[in-house]
Amino acid sequence: MTQAMIQARKLTKRYKRGGETLVVLDGLDLEMSEGRFYALMGPSGSGKTTLLNLIGGLDQPDEGSLVVADEELAHLGGAELSRWRARNIGFVFQGFNLIPVLSALENVELPLKLTPLSRAERRKHAQFALELVGLADRMHHRPRQLSGGQEQRVAIARAVATDPRVILADEPTGDLDRKSADQVLELLGRLNREFKKTILMVTHDPHAAEHAQSIVHLDKGQLGRVEENAPRVPAGEAQRSVRT
Repeated sequence: MTQAMIQARKLTKRYKRGGETLVVLDGLDLEMSEGRFYALMGPSGSGKTTLLNLIGGLDQPDEGSLVVADEELAHLGGAELSRWRARNIGFVFQGFNLIPVLSALENVELPLKLTPLSRAERRKHAQFALELVGLADRMHHRPRQLSGGQEQRVAIARAVATDPRVILADEPTGDLDRKSADQVLELLGRLNREFKKTILMVTHDPHAAEHAQSIVHLDKGQLGRVEENAPRVPAGEAQRSVRT
């Protein structure tokens, strides 16, 4: 039986806007299995990014329970939460969030500074992560010397460098052309298939959502329908099967 990686029960999040209380998540019940690739969809204001931030420990719910990677997040204090996040969560954002004055290698190495690894070990992990995303020959380039697709692959390398159990991606292809977007989506799929990473990707793009195994729809802060996608055959594997 597949173990649950994410369990939300009666999850509620409110924000104050002026004199108004805005309920973004309204008693949400949700369970996501370990080692699965999920796309999270829904109209603007449905709570997608809020849910992502709660799962990543960047924000706290007002009510309800949220267990991620075997931890009830409400039980973790500030320092504990930071250590838990460094061990378990990798973030990929739409805007890349790379530091312009640092090389690709130095950007990927940054989150590893929160770990007990030595400098040599951090460098080795960062190099491996860049090799994994196909940028071994660009590791000493700065962000302005890279294309948008390459910058996003550096961001993914940074997210996986600590070997997290969960990757949270917020519109990771939103600023990319279709070719670069497909390369990023194939890379996320590979991380799921080969390295068994649990991936939760927020997207408005139905084409991007097709790369996930499950599509979870949010509507007005509550769980809507859940769709299961047919297994995808990566382009390289499809070509090999045709030749054979």
